[in-house]
Amino acid sequence: MKKMRTKKTSVSPVKARKKRWTKDDTELTLLSVPTLIWYFIFCYLPMFGVVIAFKNYKLSPGGHGFLYNLFHSEWAGFSNFEFFFSSNAFSMLLRNTILYNIVFIIISASVAVGGALMLSSMINQKGSKIYQTMMFLPYFMSWVVVSYFVYALLTQEKGYLNGMITALGGDPVMWYQEAKYWPFILVLLNTWKGMGYGMVMYLASITGIDPSLYEAAVMDGATKRQQMIHITLPGIKPVFVMMLILDCGKIFNSDFGLFYQVTGGIPASLYETVSTFDTYVYNAIQSSAPIGQTAAASFFQAICSCGTILLANWVVSKIDNENRII
Repeated sequence: MKKMRTKKTSVSPVKARKKRWTKDDTELTLLSVPTLIWYFIFCYLPMFGVVIAFKNYKLSPGGHGFLYNLFHSEWAGFSNFEFFFSSNAFSMLLRNTILYNIVFIIISASVAVGGALMLSSMINQKGSKIYQTMMFLPYFMSWVVVSYFVYALLTQEKGYLNGMITALGGDPVMWYQEAKYWPFILVLLNTWKGMGYGMVMYLASITGIDPSLYEAAVMDGATKRQQMIHITLPGIKPVFVMMLILDCGKIFNSDFGLFYQVTGGIPASLYETVSTFDTYVYNAIQSSAPIGQTAAASFFQAICSCGTILLANWVVSKIDNENRII
């Protein structure tokens, strides 16, 4: 009797349906077109100017436009960067920009988190809203306006602080000539102006924490301090890490209004103390410095800012991968 050979029939797996382009995809794409155009024109197209950093840009005779002068200028390679790195101002600018921003980040984050924790613990919610509004108001003020307030306080002849000092029998202080006071003044003003924004961000994160967690903690006999340490702070951790990474991305940038407007245009007596990359570029543009060297300084600043935010995000991904932003 012959053995019947049975052919094994392989059941072919059901092929997954290919995702087709739907009407919703078309509508969303059309909605995104204006945004893409806006980004291309105002964000990506101006990046073509980076080429200036590698050229010896000069104005050619005949009244030609920017593009003609750019294409007919000689290539300088990395000579503009070499000039900037070898200048006496580079180490001073690097030191001031990084140190100021590190201090700004530490103090601003501490004040914002502490203020948010205190406001969230207030029983009177109306009072909490009033405090939030009062602390958030300086964020919307221009540094030009703030500079007039600072001038009214610190001017030598009729300043309020010098008036109080002389009334107490002391000698008036030449605030705009004494560099030793300005690191503290700049840190104080930066914290005063930006703490409202940070507090609102952290308050929004605190209100998003599940109230049942606090109720369970109270039933277990946890104190306010224990609730803050074990519930509130872990709850705002994602927002804190996100803002910290974004702040690290701005560590090579500086607030031009704070360092230039408030100091009265950076007088010579304060140059070594308050000058940063942004003020250096502005002063170089206003002077007769070659535009290629100015562009090289700006390009170096942009590359460093991009590198620091990527580095900060990489460090966060190694410590806590869930809270990285990229």
